[in-house]
Amino acid sequence: MKKGRTREIILETATSLFQCQGYHGTGLSQIIEKSGAPKGSIYHYFPNGKEEMALEAINLMRKNVMQKAEADLAEKDNAVEAFQHHMNNIAALFDSKENTGLPIGLIASEIATTNPKLLEACKSAFTGWQSLYADRLEGFGYTKEKAAELSIAINAMIEGGCILSITNQNGQPLRCIAKQMQSLLVQ
Repeated sequence: MKKGRTREIILETATSLFQCQGYHGTGLSQIIEKSGAPKGSIYHYFPNGKEEMALEAINLMRKNVMQKAEADLAEKDNAVEAFQHHMNNIAALFDSKENTGLPIGLIASEIATTNPKLLEACKSAFTGWQSLYADRLEGFGYTKEKAAELSIAINAMIEGGCILSITNQNGQPLRCIAKQMQSLLVQ
């Protein structure tokens, strides 16, 4: 492990494990083992333990999804093609035998009634993605109100499609959803 990158490696490892196994299914000893970090480094870099690490992991997932979504949605000139492109790119991730799990859906469903801090971080991530979708839809000519409603529907469809894609072990459910954008995004 490169000195100076220990914290980053721990966080990346924790993020990946939380995505695939959830908050409760991921233990600190597993994070230490998978990251190759010295045992004491977890509490050195994350003095408040697993919850602090999960908060940072959620923020990292939010940032990563946001960057990819911004890039995907900027590549096309109309709403239908932009969102189809975005969903098809997500679908491709689930075609791999090493898919990365759910960005935050698993954690959100696990902690919804037990951990207000983590729930708020998850809510913030979902709201951020929906805001990006709404802004892009407004740029394509949708009213602010219609864009806000569609952004929630699209985000919910993507989250549900990710769950079905994990279950089916391929991205076909998300590709089916992408095809429906033509009907959903009628102006």
